[in-house]
Amino acid sequence: MPRFTVHVRDEWLTVPCKDTSSTIRWLGLEALKRYAKNKPDNGGIQQVKDVCFTSRRCQGHGLLDADDMIHDVLEDNDFVELEIEGDTMSSDFIPSQPGLSYLTRAYREPEEYISLDGNSLTSTDLVKLGHGLYKIKLTPEAERKVEQSRELLDTIVKEKKVVYGITTGFGKFARTVIPNSKLKYSHSFDGLGSPLSPEKTRMLLALRINILAKGYSGISLETLHCMVKAFNASCLSFVPEKGTVGASGDLAPLSHLALGLMGEGKMWSPKSGWADAKYVLEAHGLRPITLKPKEGLALINGTQMITSLGAEAVERAESMAQQADIIAALTLEVLKGTTKAFDSDIHELRPHPGQKQVALRFRALLDSDHHASEIAESHRFCERVQDAYTMRCCPQVHGIVNDTIAFVKNVINTEINSATDNPMVFSERGETISGGNFHGEYPAKALDYLCIGVHELASISERRIERLCNPSLSELPAFLVNEGGLNSGFMIAHCTAAALVSENKVLCHPSSVDSLSTSAATEDHVSMGGWAARKALRVIEHVEQVLAIELLAACQGIEFLRPLRTTTPLEKVYDLVRSVVKPWIKDRFMAADIEAVHRLLVDQKVWNIAKPYIEKYCTDHFPESRPSSPTAFSLDPPPSPQKRLRLE
Repeated sequence: MPRFTVHVRDEWLTVPCKDTSSTIRWLGLEALKRYAKNKPDNGGIQQVKDVCFTSRRCQGHGLLDADDMIHDVLEDNDFVELEIEGDTMSSDFIPSQPGLSYLTRAYREPEEYISLDGNSLTSTDLVKLGHGLYKIKLTPEAERKVEQSRELLDTIVKEKKVVYGITTGFGKFARTVIPNSKLKYSHSFDGLGSPLSPEKTRMLLALRINILAKGYSGISLETLHCMVKAFNASCLSFVPEKGTVGASGDLAPLSHLALGLMGEGKMWSPKSGWADAKYVLEAHGLRPITLKPKEGLALINGTQMITSLGAEAVERAESMAQQADIIAALTLEVLKGTTKAFDSDIHELRPHPGQKQVALRFRALLDSDHHASEIAESHRFCERVQDAYTMRCCPQVHGIVNDTIAFVKNVINTEINSATDNPMVFSERGETISGGNFHGEYPAKALDYLCIGVHELASISERRIERLCNPSLSELPAFLVNEGGLNSGFMIAHCTAAALVSENKVLCHPSSVDSLSTSAATEDHVSMGGWAARKALRVIEHVEQVLAIELLAACQGIEFLRPLRTTTPLEKVYDLVRSVVKPWIKDRFMAADIEAVHRLLVDQKVWNIAKPYIEKYCTDHFPESRPSSPTAFSLDPPPSPQKRLRLE
């Protein structure tokens, strides 16, 4: 008998189906009946038949028609998401897959604005813009600079001066002078692959506007205002994810971005979905952009795809690095490790900022005087001298990840506010200069470095998962489950973590060491930064998933240590996980659990739970706890040289 797993609010429900000629509506109603039966007061559902809901496949997020026959649209063991009308904006709703678009699920037009001037945008701001949390507007100073640089270009065209990219062709055609009558025409490039998500396209468009607002590209204020209006209406071009070599910038994706703004190709908006660009613009009362001389090049020359994806990557990496410390601290508690290795005196002797920061977080979460831990107290007088590297060396391994992220974030934030066009228009000098700021080597190298750095969070996490699952290393039941053999417990979850870590090892090979000459050897060294950015996001997603598995395993380990309790902040983290995933009593489908905890990490809920405790520990300057044990001893310090002389 086919079975389907249906996600209703916070529950995953298995629904058997005797007759696959039944409809999707029947499947949804059956799931709702089971959901209401399991909840107090029926989960607020009075009459199941009156509930309005939408169904979609979890794989690919495709919507399902209520009248579709099950055997036509689903396969055995498929997963279905049920969205009850009015629930989609609930802050407690956990989507079935972390990649599910916020904008495609439900879009609420923002009321707040961020002012762009080309100089002060941050990666954090850019990610929020991508999520549709703000509209944008230009500062008066930015508008003035844009107008000044455009006036210079209009003078160049009027006086028929020969200037690259303004009155000539591009690349190999740089020596081909274009008649004034044809200067309005531009060129576009073809990319391949799936389109960027709405969030990523919003980031791309916002970042391009920010760069143009610096006033060195020669764009007209009229065209820039059109771009701002399109962004604020969430009219987003079809931008393929593949096709950029990262010099001259991201020509292919930025060309597709411009194409939609010109009313050509496809476009998406929350109101229209995917449609022809001209109709999407019309639906929002907008007109296509009409290009003036040099504006085609101004729209497509730059590193904005590399940088916007890189901004998302570095923000997610930073979030994961913070939460990795919390997860590792919880694992250390479950494995009955010692906190001695986090003594501040040790880390002052090797004072890397990231290392000291991680050790401080561990002390804040595990300090036995500040947060009493019954688990820690239960093994205070054990015979163990020191822990394995995966626990003892967390400050050193996690620490360099923190420092790597800080370095990369600085590069990305510099790139976010850098003019990357060519030629540059210096209105105050009355001059245009052809240069190479479009080259993507800076963000490409930085993002390759980010891959290598953040991968270690998953690499060391997978080893901790092994220790949790291996009874010879953990003193816990094999694979964290009773009745082993009948139940496999976390055996396959650990295999999944190992597979993701292995895949990351290949993805961490740097893309920026490659270069292929393009444009008839005019662009004879390229950065391959587009692939660097895309694979950075893949590596980070794998890291998130491995950490989600470790967090699940650590919480499962606590079940075997009850009634003993860990520290207050770690108990809060445990409670958070248990709010979405139940303890593992017997084998069940685990992918849903991993996805739910992955969502907690992506939404930074684990960090938000522990952060106040860490901050309080730091600001209140609690004296450092240094508990004694039979394996630790101290001697009186030797007398000073002068005292020794007096004694003699």
